[in-house]
Amino acid sequence: MYALVDCNNFYASCERVFQPHLVGKPIVILSNNDGCIISRSDEAKALGIPMGAPEFKVRQELKDKNIHVFSSNYPLYGDLSSRVMSILEGFTPHTEPYSIDEAFLNFDGVPVPDFYDYGVQMKRRIMKWLSIPVSIGFAETKALSKVANKIARKYPERTQGVYCIDSEEKRIKALKWTKIEDVWGIGFRLKKKMKDKNINTAYDFTLPQHENFIRTTMGVTGLRLKSELEGKSVLTLDNPLEDKKSIAITRMFKKKLSDFDGIKERISTFATVCAEKLRKQHSCCHSVIVILVKDKQLTYDKRYYLSQMETLSFASNSSLTISNVAVGLLKKLHQPGETYLRAGVIVTGLVAENQKQLHLFEEENPKHWKLMQVMDAYHKKTGERKIRLGNQDLQNTWIMKQNHLSKKYTTDFNEILEVQCR
Repeated sequence: MYALVDCNNFYASCERVFQPHLVGKPIVILSNNDGCIISRSDEAKALGIPMGAPEFKVRQELKDKNIHVFSSNYPLYGDLSSRVMSILEGFTPHTEPYSIDEAFLNFDGVPVPDFYDYGVQMKRRIMKWLSIPVSIGFAETKALSKVANKIARKYPERTQGVYCIDSEEKRIKALKWTKIEDVWGIGFRLKKKMKDKNINTAYDFTLPQHENFIRTTMGVTGLRLKSELEGKSVLTLDNPLEDKKSIAITRMFKKKLSDFDGIKERISTFATVCAEKLRKQHSCCHSVIVILVKDKQLTYDKRYYLSQMETLSFASNSSLTISNVAVGLLKKLHQPGETYLRAGVIVTGLVAENQKQLHLFEEENPKHWKLMQVMDAYHKKTGERKIRLGNQDLQNTWIMKQNHLSKKYTTDFNEILEVQCR
């Protein structure tokens, strides 16, 4: 049996954890640089606030309807997400974080007499320990657990936020209720093609007469999805590291840059952050890619998006190694006299740290590992990157526009919650 656990309105729920007076109030969360709306509470949806709307276009409407606006607080959201996943691991060791607010669970080998009761226990524990509301769907396959989760989310009063598809009757009823656009893996373009073939529900998708069309349109992926909806499990829990193909850090510059030194400092910083992410998940990379984007309005060259890749002699997660390679690639890409708006570093070819293959003639300086441990320990303790490479500027930090940012209650000692005891 599989389960999909989904945190309800996760970003809004995270803001409510430390500001409980906002429970039941409309909330919207803005994207990086307070650009557009990326998350809405149910109350904000009911007021007609559109998803993806630019903040400046709906600013007056948000104010008129007394909607609480927050900038994205990813350190807080990420920390609370990891806490939710830790709680779920207490119910089964077989967990797969699917996104920041979703996780698949497999209960093979776990004796569960009543899955509905078990789901209620999971929901209550997460609510008691973190005050994060969740919806849980149980089924024999991952795709059906997605459907069950939607039902639990749609009818909280009748399901108490937990729903089990544990019979053929429930499976067919759930598939007939589910619109084709709500099926896992069916996007906007596929939805149009499906409806042209009179496939309007998940149940229609499983009918035998549509199998050839599904095979032609979606290939093996479509046939696997069909099997999953029929109750035949073909998708197992994935290893997150194996699935992750790359790590990317790309940013717009605060202002347009043309001098090499200024861009080099940014590239080195981006490379360092990529290396930190690699070490955090205990992996290494084989290749480094640098991208550089010109200002199209100020260049006569048709090529305004530049990129270069280099394969390392040995897998690495050292900030020193990856930064040096990235700066070397920048030297090949940078064109004097041009103006640049954006840059980025991408590391690919990821392998587990304890599985990297040693090179016969070349190997990384062993001192790098000890230095990285010190840097990571300090960063974890203080939450600040005070220890940096020599080609980084301590004063130059990329700062997003975050006019509505809440505190980092759980990741920064300077912003930890204060309680008065009398």
